[in-house]
Formats: sequence, C-alpha cells, structure tokens
Amino acid sequence: MAQNFRHSEILAIAREAGKVTVEDLAAKFNVTAQTIRRDLAELCDIGQLTRVHGGATIPSGVIALGYEDRRSIASDAKERMARMVAEQIPDGVSIFLNIGTTTEAVARALLKHRNLMVVTNNLNVANILATSPNCEVIVTGGMLRRSDGGLVGEVTAEFIGQFKVDYAIIGSAAVDPDGSLLDYDFREVRVAQAIIKNARKAYFIADSTKFKMAAPVRVASLAELDGFFTDVTPPRSIVQLCADNDVFIRTVEHSSRVY
Repeated sequence: MAQNFRHSEILAIAREAGKVTVEDLAAKFNVTAQTIRRDLAELCDIGQLTRVHGGATIPSGVIALGYEDRRSIASDAKERMARMVAEQIPDGVSIFLNIGTTTEAVARALLKHRNLMVVTNNLNVANILATSPNCEVIVTGGMLRRSDGGLVGEVTAEFIGQFKVDYAIIGSAAVDPDGSLLDYDFREVRVAQAIIKNARKAYFIADSTKFKMAAPVRVASLAELDGFFTDVTPPRSIVQLCADNDVFIRTVEHSSRVY
C-alpha cells in the first residue's frame, strides 16, 4: 500500500475512533510495527497527530468538522463569494461543481442562469439545481459519503474523465501557506484532481477560515488554477504565488481583482 494512501487511512481511522495504536494499525495494513511508528512519527511531525504511549491521537485542530457545522461557518461570506463566482459564469456553458458547502452556495447563485449543464459529485448541489428548468444536471457515480452527500472513489474519477467542461468550481478543506489545496479524504482528492484536469478553466472558492485549517492530503496548487474567489485579501505568500502564475484573485472585501 502506498505510504500517502496509508497515511490518509490512518487519519481517517483516528478521526473516527479518536485514537490509533501501533499494534492495531500494523495488523490492519499487514506491515511491521516499525513501519507504523515511522508513519505516526511523520504525521505527528506535520501536526496531523499527537503521539501518546502505544499510538497517537488526533489534535482538535485537524478534525474534519461535521456537515452542519461547516454549513454555519462564514455562511454570509460563502453566499457573497458564490455570487461573485456566478457573475463570472456566462449562460450556456458546462460546469463541474465538487463536494462542499461553499460549492452548494455557488449552485444556489447559479439558479437564474440559463442553458447550463452541471456535472457534480455532490447530491446537495444536484438537489439545489434540480429546481431550475434551465439547468441540465448530471450526477456522477461513486461511493456515497453519507455524512455530506458526496460521491467519491475511483468510479467517480473515471466518470468525470468522460467530460471536458468549460468551468470547474472547487473548494477544499484547507489552504497551506505554500498555496497547496488540502483535504481529508484521499478518495475525494482523486475526484477533485480529475475535475481540474478535465476543465478548460478551474476556479477555487474558499473563505479565510481555510487558511487556519490543516488537512493531510494535497489536491493541487493554486498555481495550477485560473482564479481564486475569497472573502478577504489572502496572506502575502498566496497573493505572490497567484501573481507569479497569472491566477486572478477576487475578494468580497474589495469586490475587485487583487491580481
């Protein structure tokens, strides 16, 4: 099993159980205790786990929040960012929308658009857009994640590979200071990467709380995208990265282009 996938699985187990042990993980992954200790040490070094005797626990700062909790965070900012995104999307185009409460806000902001085709792995997005007679909605296959209505896994990524759409609008759980977009679920990350790959233009939307979060799996770099929509001016390192790579930034704070 690839190390990065094992790390993702270890974190998923830790988030569900609150704690992982070297003995249990070695048996689950059929590797040596030494290998698991090395995995745990690496995850602790980057702040994803905290070492305890015989294993590790999840620190409170890196636990993925529940769906209802995420919906309530920066809800006003999400709606305003979503309207900014919708203003950049013309009628008569095709769009990818991925999992997340922010992309659900984008779906609501698109309800008055005409002749859209939206491909999504988010059942909540599909239900929102199903109310619009002017939008064709295509839902991917995949494994249903009941916690938030997301569809994830290899089947989802392969389904998305059948399309080449005009715009991708994606969110993620966290943004690293180096511009990496981060998430918790390796299966969801593979889907987000497929979405970016199969879109002519890719936009990222995230509020400023995402700069304070941490997550273990890298989706992509902001440098690979075309635009970033957020609520306030991002940290200087992010602004510089976007400037160096011709990625525009739009903020609710200024309602204008930062770069």
